[in-house]
Amino acid sequence: MEAICNDLQAETNDLVSILRAIPSDAWDTPTPAAGWSIRDQVSHLTFFDVTGRLAAVDPEAFAANARQLMTSGVGTNAGLAEGRLMASTQVLDGFVKARAAMLDAFRPLDPKTRLPWYGPAMGALSFATARLMETWAHGQDIVDTVGAVRQPTDRLRHVAHIGVRARQFAYFTNKRDMPAGEIAVRLRGPLGDEWTWNSDAASAGDSPSATDNLVSGSAIDFCLAVTQRRHVADTDLVVNGRLAADWMSIAQAFAGEPGSGRQPGQFS
Repeated sequence: MEAICNDLQAETNDLVSILRAIPSDAWDTPTPAAGWSIRDQVSHLTFFDVTGRLAAVDPEAFAANARQLMTSGVGTNAGLAEGRLMASTQVLDGFVKARAAMLDAFRPLDPKTRLPWYGPAMGALSFATARLMETWAHGQDIVDTVGAVRQPTDRLRHVAHIGVRARQFAYFTNKRDMPAGEIAVRLRGPLGDEWTWNSDAASAGDSPSATDNLVSGSAIDFCLAVTQRRHVADTDLVVNGRLAADWMSIAQAFAGEPGSGRQPGQFS
């Protein structure tokens, strides 16, 4: 837990440094997420940090909160209305404090502790990893909006891991049966090392069949694709095999309804 919390803090620090450089009159600039401004992106993260801490320290109170949210119909827009009434400095300060409080609650947990959430309960380690993925993904929307430069780090491995493991969920949320068969994923990390998942799914050897059921390319582009921040056609990913192509057309690392993703050429 200490390691993932340290990575989540580092990801938070990178995002906060970008946010501090954004003028107050630019916080209502629309981001690539339809209907969401920079302010909304931060308010979204803050709301689910607050409820994430609640899930860790008071599961019963969280359950009551979750029931109210689920019946309100607000969904992922929770917290946006409140943020729109605040000054940008208040929104940023609220995010920093909520993230610190959530991390303080996470650090002492056993990694396998089950935490309630809006869907199935999650282990504490997976929960913290999901918060890192969300931070990186919503941070990408902000980076794209203001034209900031964000260097890729090895923390992308967490995002990629969720993207690979969420294959079944992507089919579930799209109301489709997942085809049988595994897909190998072979990525190039920011430091040039290779990250692999399901390596046995790709045929061995140098024959044409060696690339069956394989997604390969840079880790950053894979993470952009599975968080739906880039259309797969605008990445360097090489997608081989029917199963792989089908999966990457709907890949989704984040929870909730199917995302609308980005259009081909949107960031070219």
